[in-house]
Amino acid sequence: MNRLKVAVYAICKNEEMFIDRWIDSMQEADMIIVTDTGSTDGTVEKLKARGAIVYSVKVDPWRFDVARNISLSFVPRDVDVCVCTDLDEVLEPGWREKLERVWTPQTTSLKYMYTWSFNPDGSRGVTFWYNKIHRRHGFRWIHPVHEILQYYGPDPVCLAWERSINLNHYPDPTKSRGSYLPLLEMAVQESPDDDRDTHYLGREYMFRGQWDKCIETLQKHLTMPRSKWKEERSASMRYIARAYKAKGDYKEAYSWLYKAIAEAPHLREPYVELAKLAYEKEDWPTIYHMVEEALKIKERSDSYVNQSFAWDATVYDLGSLSCYYLGMFNKSYEWVKMAVEMSPHNERLKNNLAIIKAKAEANSNG
Repeated sequence: MNRLKVAVYAICKNEEMFIDRWIDSMQEADMIIVTDTGSTDGTVEKLKARGAIVYSVKVDPWRFDVARNISLSFVPRDVDVCVCTDLDEVLEPGWREKLERVWTPQTTSLKYMYTWSFNPDGSRGVTFWYNKIHRRHGFRWIHPVHEILQYYGPDPVCLAWERSINLNHYPDPTKSRGSYLPLLEMAVQESPDDDRDTHYLGREYMFRGQWDKCIETLQKHLTMPRSKWKEERSASMRYIARAYKAKGDYKEAYSWLYKAIAEAPHLREPYVELAKLAYEKEDWPTIYHMVEEALKIKERSDSYVNQSFAWDATVYDLGSLSCYYLGMFNKSYEWVKMAVEMSPHNERLKNNLAIIKAKAEANSNG
């Protein structure tokens, strides 16, 4: 097979701080094409100085899908593979060779691993399969926000998968997501039967503390005929529980977390979230039971709904506390050691370790 022609394309606005890191990681492409949507800093000049092809456009009213489709239109038609990234993302070295290895003439798009967030110790946090590498032709972007690729080409869909291609996200924490809510409301108005947009809208209401709208929207999501994906349904139930908890209704919060477990019992997240809720009520037996069940689950989901709190020291921390107050000091000591091992700089956990160790030794000697 002849060498593929690969283009990276992106949209940006006022992202001068990311340019060097981003360009460095994209250099394996044959060309880098950026659509600037109104930068007022030195973004455009710096991109050009680093060799990127830059177009300046105005998208008004703003929609991410429109901006992405404009940016895709600037990619030359003889390109074989398009790699869409954002400037706050980094592709790990060697991605081009890995792409060439799995891409075939039949491939329509390629799935790879995306680390959306990192843990404080630098290890991978929320990581899931991503799909923004695709053929030049037969694709368009849809949805005003949380936009995705839609294939409309004549050939059958043929996905390639490569777990060793890693795209890492290092966002600007000061950047506002204020435009997301009105765009999500627009998305649901445009596609009222789209379960994905409805889920995202309900989640956004949760982020904004609009608890009643969160509950109403996510309950609607659960009744939609297209709402079939159990992991996302379970997440909706967890978010409903968070909203009820914020409203002070712990009975409903408990109920919805049990529903979340029943919907996707293979996920750790609802068990640990219920343990966290039970901790606030000092409900030690429930915490212990939830931790025991959570720890039976060894495989972390590759979908975007996985959350770090279910896979870090939290579960062992909660378990050790429950055992301590239930008088199970040896088990408490076993779990707090695991918590400290996973979070060695946490002073509270280290203090707990000393207290629980003394209690366990006294209990054994007694």
